[in-house]
Amino acid sequence: MKKLPIGNDEFRELRENGYYYVDKTMIIKDFLDSGDKVTLIARPRRFGKTLNMTMMREFFDVNADSRAIFQGLDIMDTDYASKLNSCPVIFLSLRNCKGKNMDFLTYQIRAELAREFNRFAELFDLDDTAQKKPYSVRQFEQMLGMLENRDLSAMYMTTALADLTRMIHEFYGIPPLLIIDEYDQPIISSYEHGYHDDMGDFFSAFYGAGLKGNPDLGQAILTGIQRVAKESIFSQLNNPKIYTVMNGRYSRYFGLTSREADTLLRYYGRSLDDGVKRMYDGYRFGEDEIYNPWSILNYADSGFLDHYWVNTPSNYLVRQALEKASRSFWEDFDVLAAGGSSSVWLNLDTSYTERESNYSLWGLLVNAGYVTVEKRIDANSAVIRIPNEEVMSEFLVLVTEIAGIEGQGLQEMFQALTHKDINRFLDIYRNLVITCTSFMDARENAYHMLFLGMCMTLRGVYQVSSNLESGTGRSDIILKSLKVSLPHVIIEFKQGNNIEKLQNEALKQIEDQKYFAGLSGEVVCIGIAHDGKRCTAAYKILTQ
Repeated sequence: MKKLPIGNDEFRELRENGYYYVDKTMIIKDFLDSGDKVTLIARPRRFGKTLNMTMMREFFDVNADSRAIFQGLDIMDTDYASKLNSCPVIFLSLRNCKGKNMDFLTYQIRAELAREFNRFAELFDLDDTAQKKPYSVRQFEQMLGMLENRDLSAMYMTTALADLTRMIHEFYGIPPLLIIDEYDQPIISSYEHGYHDDMGDFFSAFYGAGLKGNPDLGQAILTGIQRVAKESIFSQLNNPKIYTVMNGRYSRYFGLTSREADTLLRYYGRSLDDGVKRMYDGYRFGEDEIYNPWSILNYADSGFLDHYWVNTPSNYLVRQALEKASRSFWEDFDVLAAGGSSSVWLNLDTSYTERESNYSLWGLLVNAGYVTVEKRIDANSAVIRIPNEEVMSEFLVLVTEIAGIEGQGLQEMFQALTHKDINRFLDIYRNLVITCTSFMDARENAYHMLFLGMCMTLRGVYQVSSNLESGTGRSDIILKSLKVSLPHVIIEFKQGNNIEKLQNEALKQIEDQKYFAGLSGEVVCIGIAHDGKRCTAAYKILTQ
């Protein structure tokens, strides 16, 4: 049985060492057919961007011998097989270029550039070449010497891409292909740590000189989360052809289609059942239904439906954006958190780091994989939803963190709940609500969403359901115990002035609608009523 490529995105290593590989090589045909000078593909983290880029590097690189590792793959059955190992390739991975200050980020970028320059230094026979092209070789050696200086200032790196493409073009007589993986990671890091404005001129000159109007560049392909802005720091880089998750081209190459996910899971003795679909399905790229590949691979390995994507890095930008979001954003988000769809205005023409607005925030969430587009309405608006339970759990954890709720308080609260000490549970819950009322804006759906976020700490002990059809209606929250020793819990929320009356109405609704149908054992039924910072609850313990 083939090894699963979990955490391994080096194409050559996968192919040479017998890892399971889902054939995405036809992206090469689409890339060549497009004829785009500069391509940017925006996709969420962990959706196979780096693996695709290392695959394209191995295919095109004139200095590689890749026929064996592409044998049997789709691209080799086309006329495009003649392009194998046909041009020089510059490959930069910026996914690890991040730091708490500008100096450290500059160091990381310099180190990545030096690595690629050194790779070409090994390929060039500098002594022999010096007799033929002394000026170019002298420049190359000078640039490499600068990049090996650990204290190099960022401004000395601004022309590095343009210089390297020129020297490689001269050496090989073929303009190189430039691949930059996770091009926006340095930008996100500068935004996260507060020196975004200080790095603006560098980013503009670095990408602009290398990618715009560069006569020595063959083609370029960039990947990242966000779309390039056409103003501000990217004013010099307005020529890329952008492919977001809403475009059809390249849609099936990032993530797994239903057929690919089903084939993979069957190979490892699993099945693409309803539980897997609820947890990992729901993304829509172009017109294609897409599964999260990172989660599918981990599920194939463990057989356990866990939240794998939530452990991915770099959710800081999303969290910070949510902290700054306006009331109108949260009104739409309440609908999504309850499992519904919402029509919103969104802007994919700029990145959130460039323009903080609800429009660019929805655009960020779409491209980052936190929401998916159900239907495009027009150029400025779309119907969106949260794709699946895994992403819902990540959202809800973020919400509780933003609201300032600490883990210790949650543990005490749920310990009281599971031990049926409802008065103690309510005391702690009231205190938690007081700490975050201003954020939650005192709306019924917001409390529902907040409580769901709290419930994420119960994973593995309870199965958490929201707005699930049960009995003759839909319950707000059902906590189905996975241990015989613990009770099931059903919670219904109400919002209004007369909380004493509303708590009883919420409890009666649970009983009248028989939300406990299908549960066996003890069931704690709780009706919670809110009025701003005031809240109270009525409860009843049933035995089914």
